[in-house]
Amino acid sequence: MIHAFRLIGRDPTLRLMMLAMLLQGGFAASVGTYQSLIAVTVFGLSDNGYALVLVASLLVSVTASIGVGILTDQRPSRRALALCAAGAMAAGALLVLAGRSAPAFVLAHVLLLPVTGTLFGQLFAVARLVTAPLPRADRDGIMAIIRATFALPFVVLLAIWGLLFDAGAPLIAVYGWTAITGAVLMALILTRWPHDAQAPWTEVKSGLGFRAALSELTHGPVLLRVGLVGAIHSGSALSGVIVGLLLNAVPGRGAGDVGAFFAIFVALEIAVTLSIGALRRHFRRLHIIAVGVFIYAAGMALLPVLAGGPALWLLCLPYGIGGAMLYALAIGYLQDLLGSRAGAGASLLALQQIAAQGLGALAFALGAALGGYGLAAVIGSVVMTLAMLAILWLDRNAPLDA
Repeated sequence: MIHAFRLIGRDPTLRLMMLAMLLQGGFAASVGTYQSLIAVTVFGLSDNGYALVLVASLLVSVTASIGVGILTDQRPSRRALALCAAGAMAAGALLVLAGRSAPAFVLAHVLLLPVTGTLFGQLFAVARLVTAPLPRADRDGIMAIIRATFALPFVVLLAIWGLLFDAGAPLIAVYGWTAITGAVLMALILTRWPHDAQAPWTEVKSGLGFRAALSELTHGPVLLRVGLVGAIHSGSALSGVIVGLLLNAVPGRGAGDVGAFFAIFVALEIAVTLSIGALRRHFRRLHIIAVGVFIYAAGMALLPVLAGGPALWLLCLPYGIGGAMLYALAIGYLQDLLGSRAGAGASLLALQQIAAQGLGALAFALGAALGGYGLAAVIGSVVMTLAMLAILWLDRNAPLDA
C-alpha cells in the first residue's frame, strides 16, 4: 500500500481526485447519514413518503450519471460537468436552508442533490484513466486508497456532528456544511481541474451515438453483473437509512449514537482498506469481495437484534471489515467490464447505483410495511448474500488475476 501512496503522491491529478473525493465524502457523511432522520423527525415525512423521495432521487441521480458517463465517453466535457455537479451540491443545500420546509427538502433531494452524485463516478473515471498504464494490482491499490479517502469524513465529521447534536445543534445544520463543501469543490475544479484539451491522460472516445452507447451498457452479460453488484451494494444503501431510524427508536439513543456508530465502523473500514493492496497480491479480487459481502451481511442481519444493548458496538467490526473488502474492489470490477473506457465505466457505476438504491428502497419499504426496520435489515442481508453467490457462479471461470 505504501507503493500505491507513492504513485498517488507523484501525480497531481490523482492528488486532486483524492482531495475532491474527500469533500464528496464530507457531503455523503453529513447529508447521507442524517437525511432519513431529518425527513421523518424534522419535516414530518412518513416512512412511505420518504421511500418515494428515495426512489425519485435515485431515478434523477442515475439518469444524470448515465448521461454524464455517455457524454464524457463521446466528447471532452469532464471539467464542465464536474463543475455542474459541485454547483448542484451547493444549490441543493442552500434550498433546504432557505426553505426549511418539507417541499424544499423534497425538491432539493429530488432535483438538485442527486446530480451531485455524478461527481463520484467522474472522480473514479479520471483515476482509472490516469492509472490505465499500471498493472491491475497497482490500479486496485490506488482505487482502494481513493475509496478510503471518501470514507474518511465519516470518521471525523460524524464524530463532530455527534458532539454538536448532543449539545443541541439542529439536525438541519448539516446543510450549512454541505453548502460550504459545494462552494469549495467549485473553486477547486475551476482552479485545478485540467482543461479537457490539456488533460494529462489518454482517453479513447467511443464514437458511439447515445442510443448505441446505451445499448452497449445494457448488453445482457454486462447488465446482469452490474445489477448483481448493485444488489451487494444495496446493504450499504439500506444501512444508511435504517441505522439512524433503528437507533433513534431505542430509548436513550439518538443522533449522537448514530454518528458514533458510523464513525467507529468507518474508521475500521479505512484501516482495513489500506491493507487491501497487500491482500490483492495474494488473493483473487472476486474472492476478497465475496468474503467482505458475507461478513457485512452477517452484521446487518444482527443489527435489529443488538441495536438496544451494548453489543451494538461489536457490529462495527463486520460493518467495517466487510465494507472495506467490498467497496475497495467492487468499483474496479465494474470498470473492467468495459475495459479502459472510463466514461462508459462511470455509467456502469450509475447503473449499479440504481440497482443498489432501488433494492435498498424496496427492502426498506417492504420491511417497514411488514415488520418494521429490523425486518428490512434482514431482507437486505439476504439480498446481498444471494447476489454475491450468483456473481461467484457467473465468474467461476474468470482469469486468476480478476
